[in-house]
Amino acid sequence: QVQFVESGGGLVQPGGFLRLSCLASGFTFNSSDMTWIRQPPGKGLEWVADICSDGSMTWSTDPVKGRFTMSRDNAKSTVYLQMNNRKPEDTAVYYCTKKGGSQRGKGTLVTVSS
Repeated sequence: QVQFVESGGGLVQPGGFLRLSCLASGFTFNSSDMTWIRQPPGKGLEWVADICSDGSMTWSTDPVKGRFTMSRDNAKSTVYLQMNNRKPEDTAVYYCTKKGGSQRGKGTLVTVSS
């Protein structure tokens, strides 16, 4: 079945670099566009970024543009979210999913705090 396993989160200070990973399985990964979404504490889900199946194009929401970069390694069935210049408002549980899909993993919690 379709599965996503996110990792890489934790308690981090503002600024600096953090990379989240998501291992996907159960579908044809290298022909699927992928998405990162997040859920801040007490709030709804927010779209963060998309990447096309071959990794040549990415899109991201305005609050993270210039700070977050989504990438993928099709040989490893893994997508990444590189988070630079972290801000407290980036605190959330981060999930990856197949673009347009409803299934997601357990997520990885990123807490940005000094």
